[in-house]
Amino acid sequence: MSTVLLVIHLMIAASLVGIVLVQKSEGGALGIGGGGGMFAGRGKANLMTRVTAALGAAFFTTSLLLTIVSQRGTAPASVLDRPAATAPATPGQAPAPAGDAPRGGILDKLK
Repeated sequence: MSTVLLVIHLMIAASLVGIVLVQKSEGGALGIGGGGGMFAGRGKANLMTRVTAALGAAFFTTSLLLTIVSQRGTAPASVLDRPAATAPATPGQAPAPAGDAPRGGILDKLK
């Protein structure tokens, strides 16, 4: 499921990049000069603008779905639920004893 969704997501992303690069630039130099721009009353949006909006919405949706699918199979991990880590054994030394047995650390020597 997640692989299919990821492939669809990548196809949408590539299409979105392509459609944005093909569009004609409106206005020049960050809106300097001219009467056009973002806030001009252009009337109806053309086909390229509608396709860009649809691809953007699809990209957003697949991003959310990928997040939900990836989190579904994992349980929340808590540091408190993990078992205590034991020190790794060095070569030539016996493994550390389990449980309440003394390990020969500095606190055991101070008793």
